[in-house]
Amino acid sequence: MLDQQQPKPNQQGRRNSNKKISLTLPQIPDKIYFTIGEVSKLCSLEPYVLRYWEQEFPQLSPAKRRGNRRYYKREDIMLIHRIKNLLYGQGFTIEGARTKLHNDKKTPEVTSTPQSIEFVKNIIAQLKEVLAELE
Repeated sequence: MLDQQQPKPNQQGRRNSNKKISLTLPQIPDKIYFTIGEVSKLCSLEPYVLRYWEQEFPQLSPAKRRGNRRYYKREDIMLIHRIKNLLYGQGFTIEGARTKLHNDKKTPEVTSTPQSIEFVKNIIAQLKEVLAELE
């Protein structure tokens, strides 16, 4: 008879899992819309988890186009990352994470990357050139 070992609860009542979950967000490509498959790979989550979270978290509502295809924006990906961190990183329940997101009422923090900073600097320089031409 095989002795199957189940993870034992720790002092907080959560089970210790052998499964490693990445809580770091990879660099998001410069696109406006992302498919559920792309978001699934970016966030290391299965598509069914994303669809389930749409039902549980009213803040998460990707645009739906023909055939009910979901198109996520960058802000949606940041929110998914925040939800993932609350659930898997900090050990919140779904109800607790929903309450925390509702109480915070602020958008997820957008981290500045060197590419985004450089992009903004280029736009500012171009706008200054246009303004100089108009004067």
